Amino acid sequence: MRKGWLVGGVVVGACMSFVALLVVGTYVAAAGLAGGAGGGVRGTVGLAKGAVPAAYQSLVQRWGNLCPAINPALLAAQLYQESGWNPKAVSHADARGIAQFIPGTWASHGIDGDQDGDRDIWDPADAIPSAASYDCELAKYVKGVPGDPTDNMLAAYNAGAYRVIKSGGVPAISETRNYVRIIRSLEKSFARPVSPVEPSRQAAGAIYFAQKQLGTPYLWGGNGTPEQDGRFDCSGLTQAAYRTVGIELPRVANDQYNAGPHPSREELLPGDLVFFSDDLTDSRAIRHVGVYVGGGYMINAPYTGAVIRFDKIDTPDYFGATRVTEDGARALPQRGTGA
Repeated sequence: MRKGWLVGGVVVGACMSFVALLVVGTYVAAAGLAGGAGGGVRGTVGLAKGAVPAAYQSLVQRWGNLCPAINPALLAAQLYQESGWNPKAVSHADARGIAQFIPGTWASHGIDGDQDGDRDIWDPADAIPSAASYDCELAKYVKGVPGDPTDNMLAAYNAGAYRVIKSGGVPAISETRNYVRIIRSLEKSFARPVSPVEPSRQAAGAIYFAQKQLGTPYLWGGNGTPEQDGRFDCSGLTQAAYRTVGIELPRVANDQYNAGPHPSREELLPGDLVFFSDDLTDSRAIRHVGVYVGGGYMINAPYTGAVIRFDKIDTPDYFGATRVTEDGARALPQRGTGA
């Protein structure tokens, strides 16, 4: 929910033609794209601002460079997918901790990452290094298999090294191929971009939807249903806007942050999602999201008692932005129902 001290909305009528021009410009930018970039993150990999909680960032950055088959963004994607950065997570299969090791695997592959004399499955200082170490062990097992070494490592993580070796690459198992796709897609959302982020083909449609909601009263938990009189909260609005162009975002703002790569403030384009937080070091603390429309403004559902409106994005709680991609959104877990 957006704080009440934000600058008030711009007069809607004065901005309608402005947004219409931006929509046209977004279509033009997207039309100039070549085919989408494939593969994972290449070269030296840094982490996107705040994507990894500050408490774990140095561990992920260090151990994510343990071997050539992994990188910090890939390791972050695995940890996020496994536990959502929850060091106390326990799955129905009794997988434990931030890296979701089952006790038997931990007994064989857990390491004393912080060298304090124990191997604690619940301690991220042991579990994160162990996750990286286990990845690198698997990469060694499948080193001679044709294909992308990282894809093969991830397939071995999911299906076992023997199946990867026997198949001569990622096996034709839907669960395994889906796991590889998810982690490679999420990898891009955790990496700090080293080149300009491609424009989105779907952004204009998302803006068009958000523009039509201007003046609608805010509703906490609102999804825009008839029973809710078409009202939204912040992440309900962005979810609905991208749903109209065939992209299904998670319901909560802090998960929407991982739906694609992260352009800098100078690289923002209409249709990017912009995020706000009281903790600028941790994307899990994000509490508000809007749709950027250009000129330093967004369309957003601010808070109870307000209406969907234009607001400036350049405020002290501005966290960053995401350029939503279809692959990035498809990779995200559907966790919550709040704003």
